[in-house]
Amino acid sequence: MDIRIATVDEAATVTGIVNRAFVVEAFFKIGDRTSREDVLGLMRDGGEFLLALEDGRATGCVFVKAKGDLGYFGMLSVEPGLQGKGLGRFLIDAAESRLRDVGCRAVEIEIVNLREELPPLYEKFGYARTEERHFPTPERASQPCHFVVMTKTLQS
Repeated sequence: MDIRIATVDEAATVTGIVNRAFVVEAFFKIGDRTSREDVLGLMRDGGEFLLALEDGRATGCVFVKAKGDLGYFGMLSVEPGLQGKGLGRFLIDAAESRLRDVGCRAVEIEIVNLREELPPLYEKFGYARTEERHFPTPERASQPCHFVVMTKTLQS
């Protein structure tokens, strides 16, 4: 398994992986999780998508962005047919490593509260709930929701 930073020419590939992986949120999310334009905007804004490749084929991705000492990762996505095989953990490790390499001392993630299975999963990876935040686009949700913020200190 290889990992590298996605190029702007791969924005459509990233978009496809994210949208296929996030179909699981269709019970509350109206429309696709992201668009090619959103992915390009995140790249232009200083973020990166780490792209996992197996035999040259894109199999997963994760968005990372450093904000001073604090890093962020999101849109952790694995092709549906490959889920449950450790690729998500591989991408989490890659995201944390990338953020550590650019000087981040901690990382945060945001999880929609309706995805009740996710906080216990991230707790196993050392994340702790720290706060709740307003869902920024309530018009794109079919039911009330908010973000659960989880953080982890990155070891050097």
